[in-house]
Amino acid sequence: MKRTFLLPAAWLVDQILGDPEWIPHPVRLIGFAISRGESAMRHEGQSDRTELITGAALTLAVVASSYYLSREAIRTANRKSRALGDTVELLLGCTCLAARSLDREATSVTDALEAGDLALARMRLARIVGRDTEHLDTNEINRAVIETLAESASDGIIAPLFYLALGGVPLAMAYKAVNTLDSMIGHADTRYFYFGKAAARLDDVANFIPARLTALGIVTASRLIDEASPQSAWQIWQRDGGKHKSPNAGQPESAMAGALHTRLGGDNVYDGEVVPSPEMGREFPPPSLEQAKKAIRVVSLIALLGLAGGILFSACAGRRSSRSTSR
Repeated sequence: MKRTFLLPAAWLVDQILGDPEWIPHPVRLIGFAISRGESAMRHEGQSDRTELITGAALTLAVVASSYYLSREAIRTANRKSRALGDTVELLLGCTCLAARSLDREATSVTDALEAGDLALARMRLARIVGRDTEHLDTNEINRAVIETLAESASDGIIAPLFYLALGGVPLAMAYKAVNTLDSMIGHADTRYFYFGKAAARLDDVANFIPARLTALGIVTASRLIDEASPQSAWQIWQRDGGKHKSPNAGQPESAMAGALHTRLGGDNVYDGEVVPSPEMGREFPPPSLEQAKKAIRVVSLIALLGLAGGILFSACAGRRSSRSTSR
């Protein structure tokens, strides 16, 4: 299937279906493979060097197999019929996107806050963030929603669209493997410091361009949203984007802080442990419910901009390929 058709078709299916839990999702299979691989390859008493090597081997195996298996699934289906091949490619492609599910989950949190049900908001928030949510107040819930929207706009929407446009479903699926590896083993704690280092570094590389495209998308989308500031989004992005310990997460978060005129960052609690994070947009007030709802609209616009950009890139690449073939 031509990527100029694949991208909008995958987008449309994602908007219709979202991510229903009853459908087997490739990311869950990738997660299962990572868990089984870790159990098989890690043993008590391994040296730091062995941990580093085995973690890198698992990372390479999972990413390569995700690329290969998705490519072979499409090829095998195409041998049976073009329609079946297109269907398999489309379904795999839409599983790489998380636009609908991100919007739905974030909206469920803001709806609970609007209804005054803090306990329900905390429970729903726990579905989309890694931090502890049991004791978060309203401002902290709003902050978590906005930060998650900004970061997930990159790794759940723009990055998959970028890799779908660049290399089709196999490359996008390889990216999802990288992203899943980072979320499962790419932690800088005692358990995964060496074993997950390769996964964490590969995720940094894979998200370098998409994170900055997302920040630029936030600046652009701010021009189309009432009371959002593209000038402030650009300024805070340039000033605070590099403060985050991640080379990528701070890019869209800082741009979102500037766009909404709200303060993001600060201490978070993970499994009872306080993890400090630099503040972005420190001169602004804490996030409000209205700003969290506005962030949802910003991300919806970013997704449309990313889709348009991906289609345009695919069309230009297709024309170049046709010209080269004709020569």
